[in-house]
Amino acid sequence: MELQVINSPFNQEQVELLNRVLPSLTDTQRIWLSGYLTAQQGAGQAAAAPTASLPTTVAAPAISKEVTVLFGSQTGNSAGLAKKLAKKLEEQSFIVTLSSMSDFKPNNLKKVQNLLMVVSTHGEGDPPDNAISFYEFLHSKRAPQLDDLRYAVLSLGDTSYEFFCQTGKDFDKRLQELGGKTLTDRVDCDVDFDEPAAAWVSNVLAALNAASSASAPVAGAAAAVGSASPESEYSRTNPFQAEVLENLNLNGRGSDRETRHVEISLEGSNLQYEPGDSIGVFPENHPRLVNELIQAMEWNGSTPVAVNKNGEERPLQEALLRYYEITALTKPLLEQVAKLSSNEKLQEMVAPGNEPELKSYIYGRDLLDLVQDFALKGIPASQFVAILRKLPARLYSIASSSKANPDEVHVTVRAVRYEANGRNRYGVCSVHLAERTQIGSTLPVYIQSNPNFKLPENPETPIIMIGPGTGVAPFRAFLQDREETGAEGKSWLFYGDQHFATDFLYQVEMQRWLKDGVLTKLDVAFSRDTDQKVYVQHRMQESSRELYQWLQEGAVVYVCGDEKKMAHDVNAALVSILEQEGGLSNDEALQYLANMQQQKRYQRDVY
Repeated sequence: MELQVINSPFNQEQVELLNRVLPSLTDTQRIWLSGYLTAQQGAGQAAAAPTASLPTTVAAPAISKEVTVLFGSQTGNSAGLAKKLAKKLEEQSFIVTLSSMSDFKPNNLKKVQNLLMVVSTHGEGDPPDNAISFYEFLHSKRAPQLDDLRYAVLSLGDTSYEFFCQTGKDFDKRLQELGGKTLTDRVDCDVDFDEPAAAWVSNVLAALNAASSASAPVAGAAAAVGSASPESEYSRTNPFQAEVLENLNLNGRGSDRETRHVEISLEGSNLQYEPGDSIGVFPENHPRLVNELIQAMEWNGSTPVAVNKNGEERPLQEALLRYYEITALTKPLLEQVAKLSSNEKLQEMVAPGNEPELKSYIYGRDLLDLVQDFALKGIPASQFVAILRKLPARLYSIASSSKANPDEVHVTVRAVRYEANGRNRYGVCSVHLAERTQIGSTLPVYIQSNPNFKLPENPETPIIMIGPGTGVAPFRAFLQDREETGAEGKSWLFYGDQHFATDFLYQVEMQRWLKDGVLTKLDVAFSRDTDQKVYVQHRMQESSRELYQWLQEGAVVYVCGDEKKMAHDVNAALVSILEQEGGLSNDEALQYLANMQQQKRYQRDVY
């Protein structure tokens, strides 16, 4: 039925526009539009007319007001978004069950009618640790038919990885295969996830309200999901400008490495953290790279360009320094650049079928390489920066306990420098901290909670900590905290690096804790001090009988550091120890570790 001017609050021109647009909308688009207009009205951003004036959106049967929100999270982003989503749903009078995927009983899935998933992708397309068991169940023959299920998936990832948002894509596909119906389309978020996540939440709320015939207004549905917690006004979207109190090189003279110990003041921020949490630091790009890029493109550094979707402008040089990522290339970026350029070689490389060549080119190169290799000068700065990703924060495991260091947070950061494709390269944040951050400088920071890496609730529970190099950071926080609280549980640290004399991070503190009994056992492995390289997993094997005994006593195992090599080798060592000392088969040992993960007795903070 068409709108008529006599029975609507619209003028003739508006009526004609609406009558052209409305019939062409899909059901999903109508639901989204209804929720969006309601949200705008509820937030005080008045729409042209109340949503009641629009035609009925979808004739859908009413469904349950019970909603299950599951999250799979490695660093805490998905967990944080899921918690805020659950709060919004409760404000809409929905009955919400919020759970990590590891804590959810898979057999209950067939009872769920409304399922919302927020999940990240870890490593090369893998599920995060606390989603593995649920992922495997859903992709097994034991998964039930889900013909009565309505669901929606929010997927977090990073377009610089080949298998972008793969876990979310896998869940979406599998739920459809099992008979589930989508409430709203899956949204795949890059590192700057706030706006797409907010739009997804708005769509979900609108769809649920429409389907359940809910009358409650969707107040604030379009607001950013990553808003600050009640405890502090500061968050990832509103970072605190924190003063640097100390910046030391932990490595001795002659070391091949430079590891910075940075102490940061949180005074006045009301930011809170626990051992195991991370701090997000927004870095600056290297001024030299910014200047070389501007010169190569023949731009003027003072040209104003937009730095956000609100149209706020900054001089180009400042925008490239503080707002945009210029050190990493992604497939979507090259596809966008090809549209702005007439370079045939670039257009050929991004064409379908050339993925291996594109992947090979992207690896180890930055925006300056792209500009120089394909002679891209001549593209206006405003058009070019519009397709760049926002400069993301870098997350670092916190190396301090707030009980021991009130209003402070400490980080342990190894400066990354290397040569590739004929140029010197460096880690954006690590070199910013190492070379251009002085005592008295300020850094934009926020706290990232990590519920997947926490000390046991019972202070008498034994803990085994495995953290070579900067992976020792959270264990310094653990030990500081246990010293302050007087925890009596046994503790065992496996630590490794290259040389004892120059690379033993926090050596004095570790030896004091060992002497005072805060640390029960300390095993170290310095790989370059002997002809045969020795790593932490070798020290674990040497103490296999005692380590197995600790596991039998209920010890919690923590691993922090490089995922691809170290964490993989440590996991293999644990399997070997369970086989050797426990007499288990390989399958039984793997199941033992899976059960430990389920019980939160095997926790990893890997990257």
